[in-house]
Amino acid sequence: MDMSEKEEVVLCGASAYSKKYYFNEEFDGLPQQVKDELKIMCVLFTEDIGGVFWVAFDEGGNLAFRTSSDEGDLLYDEIGCGLKIWDLQRTKRELMEALQMYYKVLYTELWEEDLE
Repeated sequence: MDMSEKEEVVLCGASAYSKKYYFNEEFDGLPQQVKDELKIMCVLFTEDIGGVFWVAFDEGGNLAFRTSSDEGDLLYDEIGCGLKIWDLQRTKRELMEALQMYYKVLYTELWEEDLE
């Protein structure tokens, strides 16, 4: 696989539509406290804003917050979405930096080994 072909890797997410939370089992090695914090963050986001919210690593190992909504969803708060993401980036900065380091150390090395 060429590095440019590598896609985002979803860490976790939640949906206001299905009322479900998803956690990628590839990251089951994370401490339970971190997994709990991610779950609370995702579920509260969708309860406050609506739509679907997920946390993913881009091809460079950087953590990104993603969100979407169904077309015509009048309950989805687009303005609140941007504000909430900005707030999460500010208040969860240490957690996000630690997760990025975790991903880059464990998964980037493993991925590079597959190329050899």
